[in-house]
Amino acid sequence: MFELQVESAFDSAHALRGYKGKCENLHGHTWRVQIFLQGDKLNNIGIMTDFKDIKAVLGKVIDQLDHKNLNDLPQFQKDNPSSENVAKWIYGELKKELPGLVKVSVWESPTSCASYFS
Repeated sequence: MFELQVESAFDSAHALRGYKGKCENLHGHTWRVQIFLQGDKLNNIGIMTDFKDIKAVLGKVIDQLDHKNLNDLPQFQKDNPSSENVAKWIYGELKKELPGLVKVSVWESPTSCASYFS
């Protein structure tokens, strides 16, 4: 089995509705996103999926979040824009174009991340 990992980042703000503490206030993060794909087959030149193609799909998805207030976006009107829900939403969007996707990790700080996986 092969595993590929691609990483990117975006900046956005959010406020956690219903949270008791500082995070209920609007605040921002430089979010780091790591995505993982797995597969057992390589193409005729020894590549599972071209990194360039993975990065292009990831870029389209995180562009929808970059420099935004996540609370204002339709995808977070019902669900709180927590790290967990951001990871789940990114996973759902990427899975449409990257069938080998198995996990998305979203880091909101250098020491804290949430992951969503299948």
